[in-house]
Amino acid sequence: MNIAEFFQKKGVKRFIIFGLIVFILYLMRSMMNLILLTFIFAFLMDRLVEFTARRIPINRKILAVLMYSLIVGLLTWGLVKYLPIITMEISQLVRRITAFYAEPHDNVVINYIESIISNNQISAYLENGFTFLLKSFTDISKTSIQVLIALLLSLFFLLEKPRLKEFTAKFKDSKIAPFYYEIEFFAQKFSRTFGKVIEAQFIIAIVNCGLTVISLMILGFPQIFGLAILIFFLGLIPVAGVIISLIPLCLIAYTIGGFIKVIYVVVAIMIIHAVEAYILNPKLMSSKTDLPVFYTFIVLIFSQNFFGVWGLIVGIPVFVFLLDVLGVTNKEPKLEY
Repeated sequence: MNIAEFFQKKGVKRFIIFGLIVFILYLMRSMMNLILLTFIFAFLMDRLVEFTARRIPINRKILAVLMYSLIVGLLTWGLVKYLPIITMEISQLVRRITAFYAEPHDNVVINYIESIISNNQISAYLENGFTFLLKSFTDISKTSIQVLIALLLSLFFLLEKPRLKEFTAKFKDSKIAPFYYEIEFFAQKFSRTFGKVIEAQFIIAIVNCGLTVISLMILGFPQIFGLAILIFFLGLIPVAGVIISLIPLCLIAYTIGGFIKVIYVVVAIMIIHAVEAYILNPKLMSSKTDLPVFYTFIVLIFSQNFFGVWGLIVGIPVFVFLLDVLGVTNKEPKLEY
């Protein structure tokens, strides 16, 4: 077999093109926030528009514009009214947890928990999470511009989706047709796995955040707005998010009500996690994408070290996508409404 025949093999071509895509994305790493936000908004809004269009007889383009107008309006109203409150509450949460962690404790249980946090990746997750939240809310102008551009790009995608499909199909007969077919293969896999796993994570995070906030309000927790934002973002991290969110919640519970309040919080989170694990996950995700906890934590540790906070959110979906490309899983995550 000569070299030309070797490179004509489908598997070799696919591997080379995949490597080229990864290299191009690496060169565009400074735009990764915008790329990921645009894809996530486009995928989630497309699903939401399709879901609504099946139930409300209205033109798809008009529906998309109305939904985007509603979302932008709610975001603007929320930023104007609640941004100062949320920023202040997150700062207070950071100071409260930092002060508690810095103080010496005679309690054996507290010291043991602190040693677990210090000796594992949990402290890095917490540090990155708090830093990300504070940076996002303090540097709101840059974040807002990226979110606005991503929303506009995703809106244009939805409005011109049929035309985009028609125009993109022209590459099938072009001189780069071999590249087109391989990119189409990876795009379909990516949408089927990454997109739907992200969608499931968002739905689970919203439900988890709502139930947890209700529980914390009943238990009399302070800084509810800040905790809600924190719990939502941590809820986007599969499995580990529940454990990570439990640590600051337990520390706050201990400062406001002692061990009895900690027990109440742990019981509430366990009940919410049971709802998530036994009701939401089976309905949203197929068993093929339900990774063992060991694999989940290994992927999160590596993705967090390499990609920071984004790695915690997209690490599992990317890993599931790679499994699908390698043929480890061939069952599509199911989403039911």
